[in-house]
Amino acid sequence: MIPLQVVDSFLLPYNVGQALLLGFVLTTLATLPVSRKAMALNTMLFGVVFLLTPQSLVPVHYLFLGIVLCVVGPLVFVISRK
Repeated sequence: MIPLQVVDSFLLPYNVGQALLLGFVLTTLATLPVSRKAMALNTMLFGVVFLLTPQSLVPVHYLFLGIVLCVVGPLVFVISRK
């Protein structure tokens, strides 16, 4: 078992936006072999999550990333075949 102080000292320099971005990258890589529609739904979901994250927790550029993901996600969903 890892002591809580080690985990805390590792996560302390990161903010919520960076953790969400890591989650987005990992889930996007996981949905690549499945289908483009699943990747598009994942993109839209994280776009909404980035938009709804309070600005007191993350810098403003994560809001802009959420807007871009909310625009790109439906486009990928419409052009995907499978």
